[in-house]
Amino acid sequence: MTATTVHTVPATEPVARETFREIALPDAVRDALGEQLERLPDPNIDIDHSMTRLLQTFATLPTALLQQILDFGRHIDTPGVSLISNLPVDPELPDTPSDGGPSREKTSFVAEGVLLGLSGLLGEPMGVLTEKAGQLVHDVIPVQGGARTQTNQGSETFLNFHSDIMHDVIGRYDVANPDFLVLSCLRSDHEGVAGTFYADARDISAALTPEMLDTLRSPLFRLNAPGSYVRDVAGGQDVLSEPVPMISGHHDFPEIAISANGVHPLTTGAREALETLQQVCRQVAHSVQLRPGQALLINNRKGVHARSTFTARYDGRDRWLQRTYVRRSLWNVRYRVTEQNRRVHY
Repeated sequence: MTATTVHTVPATEPVARETFREIALPDAVRDALGEQLERLPDPNIDIDHSMTRLLQTFATLPTALLQQILDFGRHIDTPGVSLISNLPVDPELPDTPSDGGPSREKTSFVAEGVLLGLSGLLGEPMGVLTEKAGQLVHDVIPVQGGARTQTNQGSETFLNFHSDIMHDVIGRYDVANPDFLVLSCLRSDHEGVAGTFYADARDISAALTPEMLDTLRSPLFRLNAPGSYVRDVAGGQDVLSEPVPMISGHHDFPEIAISANGVHPLTTGAREALETLQQVCRQVAHSVQLRPGQALLINNRKGVHARSTFTARYDGRDRWLQRTYVRRSLWNVRYRVTEQNRRVHY
């Protein structure tokens, strides 16, 4: 497997914290896991049964390795991003779908098993009607019509540092967010240059001046709803949250929320702080070029993520990731649940 390139640029004042970790499965563990996942039927047919079966399967991982993954979702002082390497892959992979949706030609579900199995160790996968039509497994693929958008269909534009947020009638788009994202690579881009970036709020806060941090902790910003909601529901019109801070929470364990589809600062000082925030994110970010057999666990509250530009050819061999949204519990977003599916929300 091609080696992963990981670059870390330290914060202005280095601090003693681990915000990135890499975990590699031993070959024997990979092969045993893959043998079980190759027998997996389409997990979407009976998702709760599949999640239960996958929990049994992933519980057979070596205890120390399993604890690292479980701890990622349990504790405030653990890394905000972890790279899991040497995961099993599908024996054969069809063409990358051209429409950004799931493949109709996929005959095995190893990748889906990996994605949902890791998700089940962190919490409960959830769907959102306005994101990939409520699917639990999101295929993240360049789409020709969305090449220059700030969405997962893009390729020609740097996807700015952001959180995956949810439009919500309560006016707070950071409340119903997924707590975690899992990103799994089925196929790299042609040149292998597409980078996924992660900037942890702890590193970001340490790199900011006290004055700038105070501005970013003030409710001087309005988040725009996700691009899919604006496009499919709002007819292209911005739908803004109530005024919120960018960074919030405990000084030593902050959280952060940024909308990929645009943030509207309410003052000149807030605009300057927002520009500085994106710059600082680039300075402190970890960068990974994902390869098949690798997955990223991303804490969607501890940090923000981004994606570099890359060249899409729309030839069936383009970059193909799969993604899940994960909540530690679905209970506190129960007001959003649809009647048709208890894992899918408005």
